[in-house]
Amino acid sequence: MHAPTGNAATLPPQQSGTEEDRAAQQPPVGGRPEAAWWIWAMAGALFLAYTAVSLRIHEHLLSHSFDLGIFVQVVRSYAEGHLPVSEVKGPDFPVLGDHFSPVLAVLAPLYWLWPSVKLLLVAQAALIAAGVLPLAFWARRTLGPAAAVVIGVAYGVSWGIASGVAYDFHEWAFAVPLLAFSLTALGNGRLRAAAYWALPLVLVKEDLGLTVAVIGLIIAWRGGRGGRRLGLVTAAAGLAASALAVLVLASFHPGGFDGYYASHHPGGADGRSGGGLLDLLQQGTLGLITPQEKVTTLILMLAPTLFLALRSPLLLIALPTVLWRLASDYPAHWGTAYHYALPIMPIVFAAFVDALSRRGAHGPSLYRYLAGSAAVTLLLLPNFPLWQLFQPQVWQSDPRLAVARTVMAEIPDGATVQASNNLGPHLVDRTSVSVHGWGESRPDPEWIMVDTKVAPAHRWPLSVAQELIALDTARLRGYRTAAERDGFVLLRRTEGGAPVSTTRS
Repeated sequence: MHAPTGNAATLPPQQSGTEEDRAAQQPPVGGRPEAAWWIWAMAGALFLAYTAVSLRIHEHLLSHSFDLGIFVQVVRSYAEGHLPVSEVKGPDFPVLGDHFSPVLAVLAPLYWLWPSVKLLLVAQAALIAAGVLPLAFWARRTLGPAAAVVIGVAYGVSWGIASGVAYDFHEWAFAVPLLAFSLTALGNGRLRAAAYWALPLVLVKEDLGLTVAVIGLIIAWRGGRGGRRLGLVTAAAGLAASALAVLVLASFHPGGFDGYYASHHPGGADGRSGGGLLDLLQQGTLGLITPQEKVTTLILMLAPTLFLALRSPLLLIALPTVLWRLASDYPAHWGTAYHYALPIMPIVFAAFVDALSRRGAHGPSLYRYLAGSAAVTLLLLPNFPLWQLFQPQVWQSDPRLAVARTVMAEIPDGATVQASNNLGPHLVDRTSVSVHGWGESRPDPEWIMVDTKVAPAHRWPLSVAQELIALDTARLRGYRTAAERDGFVLLRRTEGGAPVSTTRS
């Protein structure tokens, strides 16, 4: 059955009436509803896969203070009953001056029950896996069980989801189920439900108000006279929320609006700040498709849908996120790594389901599309992090973790610590952590803990030589070696130069 594409007067007879009536008049393909426990099982299996990957990465000392440590400090702040601050960002840095994500407060009650960095990783896995449910049920209802399986799995293991799961925790995890439910409702003509699911996105991140605005405009376009007011109100609410969020951010940022703007526009890859009319013109035209990495990312976004997502107006909802990524002067925004595609993948696959439904695909035609989507998914899978589940070394225990925990045990609860980027997440639940070697970190902490054997690909912000110089400098300034084992160096600040007992192995 096709999703409505025009005003109420042009809808087919079975989709006239209220949106609730239209939803009730959409039987599943094949007639009688069947038990769909397997869709829940599919989502559960993906949840376990996401949890396993993120926890194994963490247990191998490959998670990061930027960003996992920051988000733990945010949730911990809410759990302690005050506005969020992050020591990783800087001494008592107000996080609402960096990004507007009050939705993180909903994790605070869970953090009371389980005050662990692992809570955030498990919560993220659950949120992302939940996005599979509405998409798979929609595909099953309109296209049949085979489509539900292929689309659910292709979405669940897509590179954008895999990259987000494998790189710490991020607030965009909350956007994934909200977008999936909103777009499923929109594709089925349930306009009020689409708006209600979309509006909480403004609490996830400041830019998602623009996404809500586009959802509102599509509601207004698709809903005819009855939906026009709802859509325009939704769009206006999204725009107002984004504008208000930027004002809130500027008021909380220590440097005001200039500081907020500078922190999110650090300059191009060559280190020079952009500016001027010509720069803006270049950034908004050729800059959207150069360098080539940007085009590759766009192709990979659409390839699992065989580019059929382009046939659905729902894909327009991805425009705000895609455009700011392509126009950004930060190279990490352009590629397929990290978490930046998390809010895009549910939109792409919702557009895929919508396009197949609008085309009336069935029988051999539908199976060709599904086979093509499955083939592209399998082809891309080994290149992205979920493939780690099939690598034996991922399941092996890292003996250095036990050593790290033994050294960390010497640091008392509540202490101020500068730690290597990969060690911060293992200390953040019980100490005040900042990053060793980063210029914004709190000076003169009580403890310094460094992993001198961290892999080069994960070494930040200091090189090996810079790190050795920093450790020697700290010793000259009154720090003494409290422990040194298997590449882990623990220094303690002394008062008046009093020595501290040294433990080496």
